[in-house]
Amino acid sequence: MFSLLNLQSLFGLVVIITLCWAISENRRVFPWKLALGAVAVQAGLVLALFGIPGSRTVLAAVTGAIDGLAVATAQGTRFVFGYLAGGDQPYAVQNEGALFTFAFNVLPLIMVISALSALLWHWKILKWLIRGFGLLFQRTMGLGGASALAVAANIFLGTIESPIVIKAYLDKLSRSEIFLMMTVGLATVAGSTMVAYASILSQTLPNAAGHVLVASIVSAPAGVLLARIIVPEPDKEAIQSISYDSALKYDSAIDAISKGTSDGLMVVLNISAVLIVFVALVALVNLMLGGIIIFGEPLTVERILGVLFTPFAWLIGIEAREAALGGWLLGVKLTLTEFVAFINLGKLPAEAMSERTRMLMTYALCGFANIGSVGITVTGLSVLMPERRHEVLSLIWKALFAGFMATLMSAAVVGALPAAVFGQ
Repeated sequence: MFSLLNLQSLFGLVVIITLCWAISENRRVFPWKLALGAVAVQAGLVLALFGIPGSRTVLAAVTGAIDGLAVATAQGTRFVFGYLAGGDQPYAVQNEGALFTFAFNVLPLIMVISALSALLWHWKILKWLIRGFGLLFQRTMGLGGASALAVAANIFLGTIESPIVIKAYLDKLSRSEIFLMMTVGLATVAGSTMVAYASILSQTLPNAAGHVLVASIVSAPAGVLLARIIVPEPDKEAIQSISYDSALKYDSAIDAISKGTSDGLMVVLNISAVLIVFVALVALVNLMLGGIIIFGEPLTVERILGVLFTPFAWLIGIEAREAALGGWLLGVKLTLTEFVAFINLGKLPAEAMSERTRMLMTYALCGFANIGSVGITVTGLSVLMPERRHEVLSLIWKALFAGFMATLMSAAVVGALPAAVFGQ
């Protein structure tokens, strides 16, 4: 049965789309068919992955596979780092919780998944999955072949790896198609980080792996819709057929594993650097704001962002009493990356947040739309298509807004569905 919270999410869905229309480069053009198609694809994917009999068994298998990957990764990490990574401790442990170290317990998983993804690409398993989703988006949302393939690749690959899949077509993409590719890249997450998020949330959210997987998938059509609303595609013939002989290739399985590991290491280093710098900058601002006391507590960046983003948390269907906490997490995601936001979400005790709110926040946080990703996106695309760097720079902040709103749209669509679909 539908509740007031479901209607609240539906209202939020309308508001999110309206906000994007308000900043559109051509408000006289609104893609009604695409809007209906994108929402239908989102709802259909969620229902297919959660509501169909037997689907929970599949998602449980995904959860088991992720748990297995985490255990296997821990073995390799402990072999290299010993007690620092949770191995046998040389001293008496006073606080077991303090043994969890982000650098040793989460980041190594990214390298393992990156290597595994490269191997699956070389074996053409991942390539066929991406092609299948590409055809789905091409048929249901009218995307050109290159755009559809890039959108599908973003579900499993990173913001830079996915454009490599269509590298031969980058110079043929329109301005609107470039914006769409950037937006979807910021609205989704890579398979390597997806597994890390699921690992972080596994103790506090039932079926965390399933929700994180579905969140990245359903945010792709949301990103497509909002990108098309903000920067509409001019009337022209789209690229309808492309070769699937991608520029992303490996010479052998060993080559795939070694290059995948190397790429994963670069991702780990980038994440580590961004986290160190942004956490330090926020701490610096908090020190400067520390002398300002409001309602008996020092003013902080987190408190400011919590107030600013509380309405957005309410719009996706979160109860008013939990909206401030949800808004704070959204602010953390935008400034300190979704990694920090997921860590904070995972640390919240059970009584601090309802299961529905945890689920919706998982969808709202599951995307690369943060300030740190702006630099990564601009740098990567500038290397891949230097002649179009000025277009990338002119669109990046709009893409950040659209990518951020796309994850909120995904959360709103999930919030509008009956709780029975998720077994709540």
